[in-house]
Amino acid sequence: MIPRSAHAALQVLARGFPIVAMTGPRQSGKTTLARSAFPDKAYVSLEDLDIRAYAEEDPRGFLARYPQGAVIDEVQRCPALFSYLQTRVDERQLMGEFVLTGSQQFGLLSNISQSLAGRVGLVQLLPLSLEELQGAQLHLAGLDDLLWRGLYPALFDRPLVPTQWYANYLTTYVERDVRQVIELRNLSAFQRFLAMCAARCGQLLNMNSMANDCGVTHKTISAWLSVLQAGYIVHLLQPHHQNFGKRLVKTPKLYFYDTGLAAYLLGIADAKHLSIHSARGALFENFVINEHLKRAFNQGLPPRLYFWRNNTGEEIDLLIERGARLQPIEIKSGQTFHTGFLDGLNKWARYAGDSALEPTLVYGGDTPMTRSGVAVRPWRDMLPQAA
Repeated sequence: MIPRSAHAALQVLARGFPIVAMTGPRQSGKTTLARSAFPDKAYVSLEDLDIRAYAEEDPRGFLARYPQGAVIDEVQRCPALFSYLQTRVDERQLMGEFVLTGSQQFGLLSNISQSLAGRVGLVQLLPLSLEELQGAQLHLAGLDDLLWRGLYPALFDRPLVPTQWYANYLTTYVERDVRQVIELRNLSAFQRFLAMCAARCGQLLNMNSMANDCGVTHKTISAWLSVLQAGYIVHLLQPHHQNFGKRLVKTPKLYFYDTGLAAYLLGIADAKHLSIHSARGALFENFVINEHLKRAFNQGLPPRLYFWRNNTGEEIDLLIERGARLQPIEIKSGQTFHTGFLDGLNKWARYAGDSALEPTLVYGGDTPMTRSGVAVRPWRDMLPQAA
């Protein structure tokens, strides 16, 4: 097992909350991490039909089977259980009694907010981070291979072919989960929509255009997008609200939680194909943004990540809110640094004035440097030591 950075956050939360919840995409390692972090707790999965039926028919009896608490997997399968969990933890007042995992964030989080508010410490677990791979001293073949392969744990634990694994992942999990949330009448149109999302990775979200290209309504696109967000397939990066005297773009950008899945949906056959593909820059940008997202999630913190773009097309790929100030990060996939990479950062710094922190450029090369007051970081070392 590759050690996960979120392990420490889970242990801290278990000392301050009666329930710890972990959500994230399927196959991101939630069950493995929960059982590793809490080895003394009983484990039960509500994916098992007989166990789920027991929990639904006799929730008090089900919980009574676990006097020392338990790890309950895919808990969103039994919404009725949440109210009984509330009664149990309120009576006993034991910290870290139950650990809940789920792969549908809307189902899990809505039940937590309704029944368990104030009683739950939450961690969102995404696929492996670059820091975790480096900490495990795994050999990385290179940037293009990493973008194409993606970072799901199974692809590093087993001798799997990524394209075969993603094909089965889509059929076994994504399409099945979609059917459990909404009525999917046109599977081929939904599959086109998935490919369309991958083709628009890193672009401003335009649901009207997607609806026209897919031959469905705007309402259908909105529903499909919500399901993909709920299942941790895609996420939206919101624009920052400060305009610095300029009229802002108010539309979010679309990204995938894993570049390997996006590359598969784009039909990219291997790392060599990716190296010359037109989407390489967008996938690299997606990768860098995900690494910052994972660092926040692994610490049990809300991400404060945005982008900035005005109506004349001036843009900063990533803004991180740090208190009242903003750290700008520009992302360039090129392996060779040149001074033109800094133009956007320098212009934004003049707009932002005192609210700007030290700017950073993350690029696809290997050499760290400082140029014109900008910290230039290679992709292998994109995150500072202190978050």
